[in-house]
Amino acid sequence: MMDRTTSSKGVLMSAVFEDLRPLLFSIAYRMVGRVAEAEDIVQEAFLRYHRALVEEHTEIESPKAYLSAVTTRLAIDHLRSARVRKETYVGEWLPEPLLTDDHDASESTEEADSLSMAFLLLLERLSPVERAVFLLHDVFDYGYDEVARIVGKTVDNTRQLAVRARRHVDENRPRFDASREQREKLADRFFDAVRGGRMEDLLHALAADVIVYGDGGGGSPSWRHPIYGRDKVSRLLLGMGRHTEQMGATIRRTEVNGQPGAMFIAPDGSLMYVMTVDIADGVVQTVRSVIARDKLQHLGPLADVRAMLHARQGEP
Repeated sequence: MMDRTTSSKGVLMSAVFEDLRPLLFSIAYRMVGRVAEAEDIVQEAFLRYHRALVEEHTEIESPKAYLSAVTTRLAIDHLRSARVRKETYVGEWLPEPLLTDDHDASESTEEADSLSMAFLLLLERLSPVERAVFLLHDVFDYGYDEVARIVGKTVDNTRQLAVRARRHVDENRPRFDASREQREKLADRFFDAVRGGRMEDLLHALAADVIVYGDGGGGSPSWRHPIYGRDKVSRLLLGMGRHTEQMGATIRRTEVNGQPGAMFIAPDGSLMYVMTVDIADGVVQTVRSVIARDKLQHLGPLADVRAMLHARQGEP
């Protein structure tokens, strides 16, 4: 029969899991840019917490401090091991899209922007420890003393890492229109123009130096290099819209990584790909499309886009 101590610890761990999981996932996802891997990191952190509490009978004064430290260290280790894989990645590497339609309305715009693909890609330029220090202190408001303990540095070294990381981020920080409502209105017009094949409306929605990035994971269909300029980008997007209509697919507006986006849905309801846009100065500055299947699996059943294209073209 389970003793009361073990039972009470089980209740405590369940409560801790429910309370801290959103925070720990937020840290892990911003660190690694992959949903499944972030979830694995959080799960491993809780397993270590359980082992320390139940098997090793460790007194843990602050579950938040303990789990934040374990999650961050696991993420740092993961980034170091994943470095070679990213260096040999075929085509553009983009973070896994995270649907954020159900975000807390009280969440600050700044915190939402720190989820954007543009911001996550900026963090990729930092070392794993710099990334951890910046996120923990500047995004999640951990004190320097606690951050230093987590990353295994002195407080002075941690401050220096934060200054260096902050300088780099501030110099390259992506700009977004301040009003979420303004972003959404322009995004509605942008995706309506793509869906309806309206070249003039699309040209008005795009910045002159707009850029499109696509992550196909080396598969097909995809484009392996960025596409620059309003004319080329508009032709590409109108072609995507035309193919979407011809295949009987639909464009479903949603929020992706805190920014306006859309899911391209096949006739059977399966997901073809996800697109998100960065909006600043009243126009679309950047478009990012993720079609790599391993980066979309967490969003539900996936369409075989290549087979759909071949079927439309009458190929076997």
